[in-house]
Amino acid sequence: MAKGKTKVGGDGLGASATHLLHRALQLALDFHAEAAGPATITQRQFTVLAAAGAADGGTQNDLVRATGIDRSTLADLVARMLAKGLLERERSATDARANTVRLSPAGRAALTAGAGPASSADARLLGLLSPKKRDTFLKILACLAAAADAPEEAKAKAVKAKAPKSKAPAKATTKTPKPDKKKKKKAKRAKDIGA
Repeated sequence: MAKGKTKVGGDGLGASATHLLHRALQLALDFHAEAAGPATITQRQFTVLAAAGAADGGTQNDLVRATGIDRSTLADLVARMLAKGLLERERSATDARANTVRLSPAGRAALTAGAGPASSADARLLGLLSPKKRDTFLKILACLAAAADAPEEAKAKAVKAKAPKSKAPAKATTKTPKPDKKKKKKAKRAKDIGA
């Protein structure tokens, strides 16, 4: 096996869903970086801009939920994007402890410019699969993303899926077993032939 290749199936990394998802993510990020070039925003920055644009005036906690990026990483991304003038932040009118984040005019322009590379990266990634597999792949990813949005429900489903199905205990019976119908027919035929 060539260096850096992951053998799918069997045991080890090739049977690890988390490892395979990580490798697929790396490929998607590489495709985005190639499509975007060095002078534009990264895939994660595009994601933050898209989430901020969709929930104009949302809090950083809203961005964490929308993007799936952990709190500390998102805080760092937002700080860098504020410094670049892509985002604007102000205290929330409804919660003095929270900040709202919105796109600046430069952020809106970056989001528009970043849509092409993001779309190109998606098309290139999905192009590795047959059309039928693309639909299945997207449905699986959507299902996993939904589980990330509701982790407690996902845990409950996982536990339920692992639990063996219980059978009702067998009832004690005092009836005598019924004779096998096939054996009865065979005995009757033998009797008829021999008579």
